[in-house]
Amino acid sequence: MSFSPGKDPAAGDAYACDALANVIVPRTADLGDGFTVRRALPSARTRMVGPFIFFDHFGPTEFRGGKGLDVRPHPHIGLATVSYLFDGEIMHRDSLGTAVAIRPGEVNWMTAGRGIVHSERTPGSHRVDHEPIHGLQMWVALPSAKEEMDAGFAHHAVKEFPVVSEAGKNVRVVVGSLYGAASPVPVVHETFFGDVHLTAGATLPFDPDHDERALYVIDGAVDISGDRFEAGQLLVFKAGDRITVKAATDTHFVILGGAPMDGPRHIWWNFVSSRQDRIEQAKADWRAGHFGKVPGDEIEFIPLPEK
Repeated sequence: MSFSPGKDPAAGDAYACDALANVIVPRTADLGDGFTVRRALPSARTRMVGPFIFFDHFGPTEFRGGKGLDVRPHPHIGLATVSYLFDGEIMHRDSLGTAVAIRPGEVNWMTAGRGIVHSERTPGSHRVDHEPIHGLQMWVALPSAKEEMDAGFAHHAVKEFPVVSEAGKNVRVVVGSLYGAASPVPVVHETFFGDVHLTAGATLPFDPDHDERALYVIDGAVDISGDRFEAGQLLVFKAGDRITVKAATDTHFVILGGAPMDGPRHIWWNFVSSRQDRIEQAKADWRAGHFGKVPGDEIEFIPLPEK
């Protein structure tokens, strides 16, 4: 396992910022009690990066006075949700009967397919003062041939993910293949996601092994071809260009992407599909109560939005 780039940078093209297709500053929403969510995808400038069609960064913050996260039961179709925490704990329950807590460095991969309902809440044992919460909620679209696949859920523990390390750099390979290491998470479309820490001054090659690539800065700042990018920015790169990422400070970021999706996707509320009529059917099904219930969380639910 190596961080060596595919080509010798001294022998080829110089790195340049024109390798950037877009720099996205997420829309930020304050949900109360200091709990903020930054939404980078979808954006007007970039709808998807590989199969990633939704990217939320929430926290870091602390809940006070016994409060916590309470995302009531709600439905999904046509996608897989990817939950990844840096701090805190969330209890996931779904209509398959799953009840699993997710902790930092673990992954919950929930395949909605033709339809699933789930909730995400802070466990009762964690509803204490100064309970931290910080993480990512991402969705990957499913290829059209798999949009109506059976729903499923998989939890992956920290120890399952390979870590590639050299002096000053550490990459946890969470999904797909990176730097000669492969994640055990099964996917139905070429996808990658890595959690990266660099010490100040360290560099990381980010070669065009995948057609669509992006980097999101969690903490610190990176330098690319002399331009500095701070925390809370999604950098979307052009296909085919070699990139070197330099840590301007001790830096934490994630890299993500994969192969282009097989056509555009409609996205409305929690529904994703290649067909608008399928979105309308899902709306009607949720309104009529045709989705399943979540065992252990059957009482509350999020109504279908009016708009």
